[in-house]
Amino acid sequence: MERSVQEEIDYLKAISAEKGVKAEEIAPGDIVVSQWVRFKCRYGCKGYGKHFGCPPYAPSPDETRRMVNEYSIGLLLWFEGVPGHGEFGPDDIPDDFHPWYADLIRWVNGTVHMLEKTAFYDGFYKAFGFGGYPCIWCEHQHCVAEESEGIVDESLRRRCRHMDLVRPSMEAAGIDVFATARNIGWKLETIPCKDREYGKIVHSRINSVGLVLIE
Repeated sequence: MERSVQEEIDYLKAISAEKGVKAEEIAPGDIVVSQWVRFKCRYGCKGYGKHFGCPPYAPSPDETRRMVNEYSIGLLLWFEGVPGHGEFGPDDIPDDFHPWYADLIRWVNGTVHMLEKTAFYDGFYKAFGFGGYPCIWCEHQHCVAEESEGIVDESLRRRCRHMDLVRPSMEAAGIDVFATARNIGWKLETIPCKDREYGKIVHSRINSVGLVLIE
């Protein structure tokens, strides 16, 4: 039996709740896309050019803005905490902290992917998700993009080991996550870090955000 858009949204919300994720409807007009967001990736993140879900492989803000405007409704997803870890401070985090957050990244991006595919197979074929953080699907291997030497080349994407799973993060595609969350009444704050740039976060009260456009 085919569902209406609202019935599908309610169904996806219920699935999200089972995953410990809060989901709220969002209109395209409340999704803020800005050029400056990509500058944060390009001039501030050590992951730039190392993952297919990140710039420069991710869609440009202009592409994202045009794409978002082709939809009428989506779900914004709210994730609280870091799976596998309770309360922690900077001294608990190892120097190689990427694996420390692996379960968090899989939770966020896995949920986004699962909701997108659920909507797709329910007949909402336009469904598309945006995750968060650098891609983690290669597990103990580096992304093909990071392994390759020389210039960044879009053609490398054909060698992606997890083509079916990789989606751009919201921030990588130019979405202002803070302003977008604020537009539906969620308060998202930056987390202070010990020793600032690429330091270790000082508390474990982490909130993460994902997005699934439905119709």
